[in-house]
Amino acid sequence: MNPWAVDFAAMTDEIPLPRRLLAEAIGTGFLIIAVVGSGIMASRLSPDDVGLQLLENAAATAGALIGLILMFGGVSGAHFNPVVTLVDRMLGDLPTNDALAYIAAQIVGGCLGTVIANLMFELPAVEFSTKDRSSTGLWVSEIVATIGLLLVIHGCVRTGRANSVAYAVGVWIGGAYFFTSSTSFANPAVTIARTLSDSFAGIEPASAPMFVLMQIVGAGLAFGLIRTLYPDSSA
Repeated sequence: MNPWAVDFAAMTDEIPLPRRLLAEAIGTGFLIIAVVGSGIMASRLSPDDVGLQLLENAAATAGALIGLILMFGGVSGAHFNPVVTLVDRMLGDLPTNDALAYIAAQIVGGCLGTVIANLMFELPAVEFSTKDRSSTGLWVSEIVATIGLLLVIHGCVRTGRANSVAYAVGVWIGGAYFFTSSTSFANPAVTIARTLSDSFAGIEPASAPMFVLMQIVGAGLAFGLIRTLYPDSSA
């Protein structure tokens, strides 16, 4: 069963793949614009208060996520995240070719989103981040954040509350900015895209591969938990 909409499996037979890929690319792009853009704005508005910067970044990201899921959920399922797509494939709800195309669209859309965010604030279109994010605590945080995100999605859908997913995901990500030491990337496309901005939300390219690996580990663990906790996908 799809993360965002109960009838997504049937919907994919009706909506052409190019249209769904466009929705995934645009949606992921807007998500990155929200993450990177609000990080840049926050560092300018509150230059001496990192806590306030994080609060502003989290609030903007959470609000954008809710809007984007409501905006594109009925077109592509509003994944905007390769691990969401990966788990959908593992559960048999998305064909392999469609899943690979989704992931490619998300990465391309995310990178273009970073470029746009940089340009909006008159920064170089591409400026590789120098922010080191490399430690055991950060890696554990990415596993936790990814598991939590996927359980929020499938916990809502598989207990008959699919209409609440947009709000649940936005609130989870907004909160996870503060209760995880990594500020909850939980998204390989977002991680890759954030290497292209040397700003508050950036991550240096050398730190990104381990983040992505931990997110994939989290997705694998979440898959097992979903199958155990919510075995009846027709709920």
